[in-house]
Amino acid sequence: MLLPIQVVQKIYYMILAIIGVPVNLLGIVVLSRGKCGLSNCTTCYLVAMAFADLLVIFTEVILFQVNFYYFPQCFLDITPVCTVTYVLRRAAVDCSVWCTITFSFDRFVAICCQQVRTKYCTLKTAALVVAVTCTLLCLKNIPFYFTFEPGAIIDNVPWFCYDNPSYYTDSGWIAFDWFDTILTPLLPFALILLLNTLTIRHVIVASRVRQGLKNQNKGENHSDREMESRKKSMILLFSISGSFIFLWLLFVLDFMYYTITGKDINYYSISEYTFQQFGYMLRNLNCCTNTFIYAVVQSKFREQVKNILKYPFASIIQRITKQNI
Repeated sequence: MLLPIQVVQKIYYMILAIIGVPVNLLGIVVLSRGKCGLSNCTTCYLVAMAFADLLVIFTEVILFQVNFYYFPQCFLDITPVCTVTYVLRRAAVDCSVWCTITFSFDRFVAICCQQVRTKYCTLKTAALVVAVTCTLLCLKNIPFYFTFEPGAIIDNVPWFCYDNPSYYTDSGWIAFDWFDTILTPLLPFALILLLNTLTIRHVIVASRVRQGLKNQNKGENHSDREMESRKKSMILLFSISGSFIFLWLLFVLDFMYYTITGKDINYYSISEYTFQQFGYMLRNLNCCTNTFIYAVVQSKFREQVKNILKYPFASIIQRITKQNI
């Protein structure tokens, strides 16, 4: 019998899968067209984020959560398959998180580091950073393949993935687990807060300097294009990073809770388990929010979305009109 939180999750993850796939595909298509008024390097990072989020929806939500609730004991539960799926899930989540970090660092350089901006904020650098980061993260997660053992052998076929007891006792695996947890999400949390703080401080100082120069030249009434550009970049940056921090917060708090108290998550009470699962639900929701953020803060992105959504209907109407003529 399902717990109340599991009943909610059964409906929630199906809705998330139905919405998450087309939303991220739409984001990838619109951004890839390069008509949203964004720089090439920014577009590269945003496309990478959307693609990583799509992988999380596919691996974490569809192959794991939806499969668990709607298709129990299917071929995905065969031990070699579910171990590979688990590795892909971890790699997808890591890539999604660290693509957000690389984007945040790129915007930090663009706004705060004028001397290196022209060299670092390029399409070539962005593509290289994304490729190297995601490759290293995928390699980092390969050891997880060896942390499971079959739960049952049926007709000589190993089924289900059970944690190998040595994962919790062997010093090497314990060190690896700490390294993995620090890498995602503790270090990203700290980096985003640090980068945003430094960016805000730099912008405030720069604004005061520019305001002082404007006061000295009261006769001149011209728009500050540099500050307008920075303002748009900051709105996009803070919207994405703020959403990330908010949606990952419960997950991080749960980690801190069982780390500090020494609580075994396998023996959580119902209330503790509910809190933990809400953390996972919000974390996975983070993979659907970026496209909506672009639509809210980027007017050109909205225009491109409208054009793409109108295109099939416009084509049908055009063909019908030609046939009538």
